[in-house]
Amino acid sequence: MPEAIRKVNVIGHLNPDTDSICAAISYAYLKNKIDSPIYEARRAGTLNRETAFVLKHFGFEEPQLITTVTPQIKDAEIQKQPKVDGDMSLFDAWNLMQDVKLDTLVVTDSTEHLEGLIAVKDIANANMGLMESKMLSETHTSYKNILSTLGGTMLVGDPNGFVSQGGIRVGTCSVSMTEIIEAGDIVVVAGNHENQLLAIKQGASCLIVSCDGEVNDDVIEAAKQAGCVIITTPRDTFEVARLLTMAVPVKSKMLTSNILKFSVNTSIDDARKAMAKSRHRFFPVLNENGTYAGLISSPGLLKVRKKHVILVDHNERTQAVNGLDQAEIMEIVDHHRIGSVETTNPITFRNVPVGCTCTILFGLYREYGVEIPKNIAGLMLSAILSDTLAFRSPTCTPTDVAAGKALAEICGEDIEKYSEQMFDAGADLTGRTAEEVFHGDYKIFSRGNAKFGVGQGSFMTENSRKAAEALVGPFLKTAAESEELPMVFYMFTDVKSQVTEMLYYGAGAQEVLERAFNVTPDNGIAVLPGIVSRKKQVVPSLMSALQFTDDED
Repeated sequence: MPEAIRKVNVIGHLNPDTDSICAAISYAYLKNKIDSPIYEARRAGTLNRETAFVLKHFGFEEPQLITTVTPQIKDAEIQKQPKVDGDMSLFDAWNLMQDVKLDTLVVTDSTEHLEGLIAVKDIANANMGLMESKMLSETHTSYKNILSTLGGTMLVGDPNGFVSQGGIRVGTCSVSMTEIIEAGDIVVVAGNHENQLLAIKQGASCLIVSCDGEVNDDVIEAAKQAGCVIITTPRDTFEVARLLTMAVPVKSKMLTSNILKFSVNTSIDDARKAMAKSRHRFFPVLNENGTYAGLISSPGLLKVRKKHVILVDHNERTQAVNGLDQAEIMEIVDHHRIGSVETTNPITFRNVPVGCTCTILFGLYREYGVEIPKNIAGLMLSAILSDTLAFRSPTCTPTDVAAGKALAEICGEDIEKYSEQMFDAGADLTGRTAEEVFHGDYKIFSRGNAKFGVGQGSFMTENSRKAAEALVGPFLKTAAESEELPMVFYMFTDVKSQVTEMLYYGAGAQEVLERAFNVTPDNGIAVLPGIVSRKKQVVPSLMSALQFTDDED
């Protein structure tokens, strides 16, 4: 397995049925046994009640939902960055930018949640605010930041304290100091003993001695008595005056509102569109839980890893998740007609004319010599019974029957008893909407200009079938309009009698049914004795009838 492949999604079709879900789980298990364990089953829609019953019966959680396989931010180059605390000084932030070669830093709290952004321009603007003499007190700058920025040493005071009052003053001579220093000011002086004492006498809250000037014991004692902090620094007076404003905390100058940020699940296409409207270069990326993951830039979207997928129980683009053309299809395992999916490279395509995808998987387990666990056998048996209507469907082959019986022996289920329980669970309408029942097992088909939808429900009793018809029938019009389909058909199949009552909607739908099955619908229902298979009996007949109609036109 190439190192570039991080994970392979094993996915069934949209509006998943039991075979689609069970095949995804069973094949992912097999692949992980014979290859690196990076295969994960996914579902492309909401589970129907039959499938939910099957998963619960054999102790499985439903697979994680996947709606698209388009590349996402997590498939691009996300730049990692050292954690930046909002209390960090602008000076330290500037130096960090030089080290990591970034002009934007992300500020997070202690739980790694985004607090803001600080960019080079923000630091430059702050650096130009030298006339803002009260910047340190207004931003409650910590003495730790001042010490770090100036490379200083604290002789008097608490390094964990904060500047709470006063402006920045530069003491040059005693006359000027008397005029400019107010109580609470931060005074920058050199090693002049007289000026140091004068600043303390004038009520300075902090004395910064430049050029590592000498500070005598009497000055230190006077500062202690007055509650004045003393810091010495090797920097000269000019440097101190310029750098002091760079000691303010990042949080005082960072951007906190209207931040353009992305989730790791944001699609690359959406990110590109958003970035094109922004003048920033770097954008924060958040994990699924909202914590900070890194930075992304427009160039970082150029090198994107495609998602790797295996398709089971379908090979038509209309039945697949979105973005399939931007993904790397690695394999297809299916039992339907070969449809419209195209691949860039040659792949393994296992297409066998049997009644169920899990029948094919049963053969693959034997081919690879992998033992089938009891719970996996239960899933595969359920799929076969569902797709073949408990071996009653014309799509059922001797291979399906043999596989089903072998799997029943492994999982310890009685086929007749279990199949009734499964179909009854699927037919239960309690608390269900027409839309939920309609999409329980529904597919869209196309060939040439012909495009239509066909759904199917399987029922063990006439009462359950009639109840479903009454619920779903009025919804066909809504389904056709919402999905922009000219025709929609729905099969209500009685498993025991092997009769389907077909409801339909759309201009010309009745004529197509009459031509396809040589029947005359009554009150919007076409009764089709012996017709139970959507794949083998219904869809081919509908396509032939539609093709004939097109030829006449």
